[in-house]
Amino acid sequence: MSGEFSMRKALLIIDRGSKELEVQDELFKISYRAKQKGGYIYSNFCFLEVIPPYIDEGIINCMKENVDLITVMPYFLYPGMKLKNAVQKTAAISKEKGVKLVITKPLCYSEVLTFVIRDRLNQVKFVNDIQLNDKECDVLVIGHGSSDRRATEAFIFTINAIKQSYRNVHYCFLELAQPSINEGINSIIKKNPRIVLIMPYFLHKGIHIKYDVIKELKNALKSHSFSNIFIADHIGVDEKMVNLILQRANEVEKKIV
Repeated sequence: MSGEFSMRKALLIIDRGSKELEVQDELFKISYRAKQKGGYIYSNFCFLEVIPPYIDEGIINCMKENVDLITVMPYFLYPGMKLKNAVQKTAAISKEKGVKLVITKPLCYSEVLTFVIRDRLNQVKFVNDIQLNDKECDVLVIGHGSSDRRATEAFIFTINAIKQSYRNVHYCFLELAQPSINEGINSIIKKNPRIVLIMPYFLHKGIHIKYDVIKELKNALKSHSFSNIFIADHIGVDEKMVNLILQRANEVEKKIV
């Protein structure tokens, strides 16, 4: 039997961290599906910050399963300081504990993210019985925002990939970067849209999705009479995202095997 099939592997997904139960539920479902599809002995998630389990506990839990290799997936949409911190902490703990471990690339710069955005926009059209074709729809994608130029570049890369599919595609940020949500709404309404589809480009249903984005959108729309606006779901639990995790994992695991 080859090493690829006999190796006992664990998958550990590192998320930024959230106290919201919906976030933890989404991560549980994603890690469970990845375990099923990826042939892992053990699969779970941990957090960089906010609440436990933190990275050290996540790695210890993997080690308890007597695995030969731990594959760590930094579950981040963007490069930046949070990603860098997650990778550095993982590497330090791995060295300290003498565990065999590989770290995948993050989620960014993948066409899978484009497909997921398209799915969410198609879904909101279906739910609201919107009969317009995509070329008649304007889209506003809302990202979190970062002071790190690399994060903004990764976000815009994904935005550019969907531009050819819709009448107009704009983007804006919740915080830390420009344009703001207010500026994004103003820009897209100036284009005289028939309809605006809003895509919250967030992984989880955390505080930002449940409260912050909605609050900023309501404030931005106060000065406009345009009401033909529909908000799609965030990225959330999606089989395509599970496949992306496994794709990233396979990229590094095959070098070890």
